[in-house]
Amino acid sequence: MQAYKGRAGSSPGAQTGTTAAVFGCHTEDHAKRVQPIPLPTMQQNLNYVYPQIFWVDGCADASTSCPSATPVAPFPPPVPDRRKKPGKKRERRSVDFLVIYLLLLLALTGVGLSMFQIFHLEKELAELRESADAEHIPPALEKLIGQKDSMKKEERKAAHLTGSPSQQNMPLEWEPISGHAYTSGIQYRDRGLIINETGLYFVYSNVLFRGSVCDGQVLTHVVYKRNPTSPGSHVLMEDKGINYCTGQRTWARKSYLGALFSLRKMDSLHVNVSKVALVNFEESKTFFGLFKL
Repeated sequence: MQAYKGRAGSSPGAQTGTTAAVFGCHTEDHAKRVQPIPLPTMQQNLNYVYPQIFWVDGCADASTSCPSATPVAPFPPPVPDRRKKPGKKRERRSVDFLVIYLLLLLALTGVGLSMFQIFHLEKELAELRESADAEHIPPALEKLIGQKDSMKKEERKAAHLTGSPSQQNMPLEWEPISGHAYTSGIQYRDRGLIINETGLYFVYSNVLFRGSVCDGQVLTHVVYKRNPTSPGSHVLMEDKGINYCTGQRTWARKSYLGALFSLRKMDSLHVNVSKVALVNFEESKTFFGLFKL
C-alpha cells in the first residue's frame, strides 16, 4: 500500500481514507464495531453514575497492526444498603441479654433473702425451745408476758344481773352470781350497781311482762340513778306500755332500755317497774347490766 499525499484542494473524505489507510483500519468497519457497553441499572445503585466505555472489535486488514485496545475497567461491587446497620442488631442483643441477666440476679437475690429470713426464724425458734427447756424466759418474751399480765390485772368494769323472783317491793332485786350473772369491777349493793370509777358506761335493762287477764293498766319500766352527794333520784331511761293486750286472753310484752351515759364515782343504778306481779323473772327474759367503754 502506497502512502497518499493529499493536495490543498483534496476533499475531507480523501484525507479520512488516507488516515485510515495509514493505521491499516477501515473507518466504516471501525464505526460499525464501536458499541457501548451497557451500564448497571439505576435501581442497583443510585449513589453512583458510571461513565460510558467503548472498545474496538478489531481491524479490517489483518496484515496491519492495530493499536492495542484499551483494557475495560471492571465494574465496582454493589454498595451495601446503609439503612440496614448490623451494629444495631448487636446492640439490641446486648441490651436484651443485660436485662435478662439483671432479672435473674434480682430473682436470685430475693430467693437468698427469703432463705436468710427462714434460717433466722428457725434459729430464734431453737433459742426459744432451749430457753423453755432451761426454764429461762428471753427478755422480749418476758416483756410480752408482763404486758399480758398487766392487761389481766386491769379488770373490765362490767356487770350483768338476772331476775330474782323472791322480791315483792321496789326497786327490783337481782341475782349477781348464779347462772349468767357476774360482776367485774362493779359492786352490787342495796339492789343497785355501784360505780367506782368515773367514765362512759353503756347501761341496759330488759323486763318481760306477762299476764292471764287483760286489765288495760299502764306498764312502766324505769332505770334511774342515785348519788350520796345529791338528793333524790334521776331517771336515765323509761318505757311505758299502753294497749298491749286485747280481750281476756293470756298476753306478754317485752320492754328493753339501753343507752350510753357519763357516770360519776359512787353513782348507784336501779330498776323500777309498775307492777312486780306481772314480771317474768327468768334469767333470759329479765336482766340488768352495764359496762365501761
